[in-house]
Amino acid sequence: MAKKQGKKQRPAWIRRAIIIAACLLGGLFVFLGYRVFGPNTRAFGDNKYFYIRTGSSYKDVLDGLEDQEIVRNRSAFDWLARRLDYDKRVKPGRYQINRGMSNFELVRMLRSGRQTPVKLVIKKLRTQNDFVRLVSKNLEADSTALRAIMNDEVFLRQFNLTPATAMCAVMPNTYEFYWNTSAGKVFDKLADEYADFWTPERKQKAESFGLSPREVIVLASIVEEETNTTEEKPTIASVYYNRIKKRMLLQADPTVKFAMQDFGLKRILGKHTEYDSPYNTYRYAGLPPGPICTPSVKSIDAVLNMENTNYLYFCVRFDKPGYHAFAATYAEHLINARAYHKKLDKMGL
Repeated sequence: MAKKQGKKQRPAWIRRAIIIAACLLGGLFVFLGYRVFGPNTRAFGDNKYFYIRTGSSYKDVLDGLEDQEIVRNRSAFDWLARRLDYDKRVKPGRYQINRGMSNFELVRMLRSGRQTPVKLVIKKLRTQNDFVRLVSKNLEADSTALRAIMNDEVFLRQFNLTPATAMCAVMPNTYEFYWNTSAGKVFDKLADEYADFWTPERKQKAESFGLSPREVIVLASIVEEETNTTEEKPTIASVYYNRIKKRMLLQADPTVKFAMQDFGLKRILGKHTEYDSPYNTYRYAGLPPGPICTPSVKSIDAVLNMENTNYLYFCVRFDKPGYHAFAATYAEHLINARAYHKKLDKMGL
C-alpha cells in the first residue's frame, strides 16, 4: 500500500511575507489603537476646563485645544474627530479636561455636549451692576443682555417685578447653571427659585403685616445692612415697621449709602441726608423703590417673624459690639444717640 504524502509546505519566502504582513498589520492596529485610545491630554493639574463659546466652529475648537495646550497631538485628535463626525457637531459649553484623556474620551465628551455645570454662588450683593458682573464673570451670558432684561418692564411683568424690584429675585444661594446659559434663562431660573421661596405660609405672614413679598424683601434688605446679629434682626424689623405704620420717615442710614452709591461711609451727616434720591429715606417717606442689597433668608424671615414692639428708634451700642440700644421715645433715643456720637468724636470718626 502506498505511503500517504505529507502536507506540502509553502515556500520560505511566502512564510516570511506572511509574518512580515502580520507584523505590519499588528503594528498598524497598535498604532491606530494608541491614536484612538492612548492618552493625548497634557499633564496639567486638576480642574482644567475647556470653554467653547456659542457659535464656535470646529476650527475654533482645534485652535483652542492647541493654543491652551490641552492636547499633545492636534492631528491625532483631528483624525478621530472627523471620523466620528464631531467636526459637524460642535456644542458650546464648559468641559472638564482630565489629564491623560484619550482622543476617544475627549471627542465623545465634546460631541455629546457633556459639560460640567458651574456653581454660581450668590452672596450679599448691593447693586444690579454687582449681580451682572458676577454672572458675566462665571457664565457666558452677555452682560449687556442681562442688564437689558433686568430693565425691561414687559419682560419683568411676567414675574410681577419691575426694573426697581428686579433684584428681589436675586436671592443669596448656590445655583447650578451650564456655562453657556443665556441671560434670559439665567434670570428665569432665579425668578423660579424666588417664586418657590414664597410658600403659602410666607405669603400669609407677609399679608398679615399688610406687606407684599417685594416689600418684605426691600425691608429685609435694610435690616440686612443694619446688622449682622441674627437675634436682633426681628427687633430692628419691628422698628421700621412701626415707623411705616405711623407714617414716619424711616431715616435708615444704609439707604443714604445706597442712594449715594458710597458704601464706605462710616458716619451719616446732615449733608448726606440731604442727597436727593428716592432711595434716601431721610427725604422720602415709605420704603425705597427697591432693595438696597440682596438680603439673606434669615433677614427675610426676620421681617416675616418680626417682634411686636413699640420701638421707634435704635442706635449702636459701644459697650456691646454688634448690638443696638432700642427706644420707644425720642427723648430716650437722644440719650443713646449722644453717648454713641460722643464715642465717635473721641475716636475721631
